[in-house]
Amino acid sequence: MNRVFITGHRNPDMDSICSAFCYADLKRRIDSRSSYQPVRCGPLTKGVKQLFEREGITPPPFQKDLYPRIRDIVKTDYQHYLVHDPLLDIIKLLNERTLSVTPVFHGDGSYAGLLSVDEVSSFFIKEHVGDRPRYHFVIDNFSRVIPGEWIQEGSRKQFKAPLMTGAMPSEISRKRIEALLPDKPVMVVGMRKEIVDMAVEMQFPALILTGYEPGERPDYDFSSYQGAVCISHLDTAETIRRLRLSLPIENLLTDNIPRVQADDLFDDVKQILVSSEYRGLPVFEGDRFCGFVTRRCFIDRPKKQVIMTDHNEPDQSIWGIEDAEVVEILDHHRFAAEKTRYPIYISSAPVGSTCTIVHDHYRRSGITPERSIARLLLAGILSDTVLLKSPTTTPVDREAVSALTGPAELEDPIAYGQQMFSAGLSLTDEDPRELILSDFKVYGEFGCRFAIGQVEVVTLEEAGEVKDALLEMLGQVGERKGLDWVMLLITDVIKEKSLLLSSGYELGEKRLSYRKLAAGLYDLPGVLSRKKQLLPEILRVLEEHQHRGSS
Repeated sequence: MNRVFITGHRNPDMDSICSAFCYADLKRRIDSRSSYQPVRCGPLTKGVKQLFEREGITPPPFQKDLYPRIRDIVKTDYQHYLVHDPLLDIIKLLNERTLSVTPVFHGDGSYAGLLSVDEVSSFFIKEHVGDRPRYHFVIDNFSRVIPGEWIQEGSRKQFKAPLMTGAMPSEISRKRIEALLPDKPVMVVGMRKEIVDMAVEMQFPALILTGYEPGERPDYDFSSYQGAVCISHLDTAETIRRLRLSLPIENLLTDNIPRVQADDLFDDVKQILVSSEYRGLPVFEGDRFCGFVTRRCFIDRPKKQVIMTDHNEPDQSIWGIEDAEVVEILDHHRFAAEKTRYPIYISSAPVGSTCTIVHDHYRRSGITPERSIARLLLAGILSDTVLLKSPTTTPVDREAVSALTGPAELEDPIAYGQQMFSAGLSLTDEDPRELILSDFKVYGEFGCRFAIGQVEVVTLEEAGEVKDALLEMLGQVGERKGLDWVMLLITDVIKEKSLLLSSGYELGEKRLSYRKLAAGLYDLPGVLSRKKQLLPEILRVLEEHQHRGSS
């Protein structure tokens, strides 16, 4: 089944997480052809964690990136061959399925090696050069490659021996056999009593008798013979060919093929394979074998499918999205999406929350969200609109809150939102860097790269205690991310006012219209929205500076 990831932006807030989770729920209910997986590409805020815990829901798992990995192309459909299985079985497989490699296992199921057509070819080439080969025979394999019947299986289950045909006069055969000693061959012989007697006398490891009809038995005495005796229903030449193919495949395995992990990057493993002589590589998850990859696996670069919620710019999205296929976008921000190869579904509206857009999709699909989903949608809307007080709030948001109140089984959705905010973060308890980056947006306008983080609290009284630490961290974040100006908007959702901390970008700060309380600290009464209230002021300042600089 096709898998589609649904994700918000890299610094996921309540609306980002809830919209991804709830839209995945809706997509599962209206489309059974694909599997929809909500994920997050950043840490959960304290408020989001508490919301999901309170509703008894597991939040979306963390997804590091969407870069193609070996698990996306690994072959897991394979025959289960054991080290003692005959070579003939592998040759049939490689011929019938046109495979270049196949895995081989020990009797306990553990991985033994990866066998390729190269090892098979090498085996037949070596057979025809050098001295007479000695083969590793497994008695149980004789009946698997040669149609016939056993007279006796002998005392030795496996051994190494050369192969000989009893077709010469007995005197010449004896001389040839004596020349082989101390090696004793497996003898393939027709109705030649003197040669059979010689094999019994010298205790050859095995005798393969040819020329007998099914059910016919030779009139020989094998009572003193300790080797294996079987009758082949094939002619002598074909019996010899099949005996060579009875060899256990472990003899062809090499132990130097590098192992790769399922989580390894597609490009890294491709480079390993193309720069080597191997046709394939075994794939593991930790110590567990899970499949293999061949050169054919790397012909087409796999692309994960992704739906973007609460953002539309690749720079704000999950790492590796440039290697993915974006199939849908749901967002309520300004549009700056990259070009797509094919037409995609886009739902963008100037509303206060992406969860409002998701709710509209439920409505249009004729589906009422379940209690927990309705509460998550409410949480996303009330968070992004600051309890419907933000200037970004629209009548559509208010209608969504009203429509969701019943399914959420709430009498007062605003009280629910206030409870959500009151359980939120405390400035003095949080790491300064995490506070700044928890909801962090980067912009590039008028020759300036700047960023604004925002945190929502129920009181601004703690701001003085953490001001210096936050200002220092703003400078560090700006330096690490190559930003000219970094700000943090601290919003009191109850009193509807904010404080702005600024990293010290003098060209911009001196033109701000806000009252300066201290170095890097500004008072923003009535400001709740980063997008509709603070951002326009920052853009005005930068445009004014650029205009004056060019005049």
